Amino acid sequence: MSSLANAFHIIEHVVAEQANGLNFTQILKRSSLPRSSAHRLLKELTALGVLTYEPETKTYRGGFSLAALGAQVTSNLDIRQACRPALKALHETAGNVVTLSICGEDSGIYIDKIEASDFGLRLHSEIGKSFPLHCTAMGKVHLAHGSDTLRRRVLSGKLEAYTEATITKPKDLMSELERVRTQGYAIDDEEISRGLTCIGAPIFGLNGEVIAAMSLTAPSHVYENGISGTVLQSVLAHAKQASLS
Repeated sequence: MSSLANAFHIIEHVVAEQANGLNFTQILKRSSLPRSSAHRLLKELTALGVLTYEPETKTYRGGFSLAALGAQVTSNLDIRQACRPALKALHETAGNVVTLSICGEDSGIYIDKIEASDFGLRLHSEIGKSFPLHCTAMGKVHLAHGSDTLRRRVLSGKLEAYTEATITKPKDLMSELERVRTQGYAIDDEEISRGLTCIGAPIFGLNGEVIAAMSLTAPSHVYENGISGTVLQSVLAHAKQASLS
């Protein structure tokens, strides 16, 4: 088997255990590669950003480069196609902007968007572009329903302040994520962009895991009297429509 085939073999095994990652011994056992070959390929894949290595847990996981490539594929394939009808329905019901995302290594990745041509505010949500997890509605959905490893990694890093409303304290963010899990949706109230409010909800796969997130974005003045229960239930209902479970 060629080095390229062996590398893909390793990637497949690691991604299959993306939630918790695989350590070197587990990779050796599953790939049946010589120790020296596996070590060399892991070093190269990590340098390319295809895999990441976490010193704390001594595990490898799929990296951002791999996620970005995957996003370009999925933007035209399964997840996007499966969720498109629900996105269109939410846009027709609520108007404004509807987006769809998947979770990359430490950020979210936009894979679809429906936006009215006359929407007054410019959004930086181009398909394939990444966005932070700690201060966006879909990002908080991914964080709340993601692995413990993902949460530890994000919360141990810098929580950049994009506006005065951005949550920058790990303890406060953990409380926010617990609230997201409990209520079933997340809200970004001008946390990344002034003048914009987003409502995000999870999209579940066949095994009950969150495979994507959907959000509705509107100018904040639309919700100056609060977000109505009707709007929240509409976002949740359309996210459920897009779910496979």
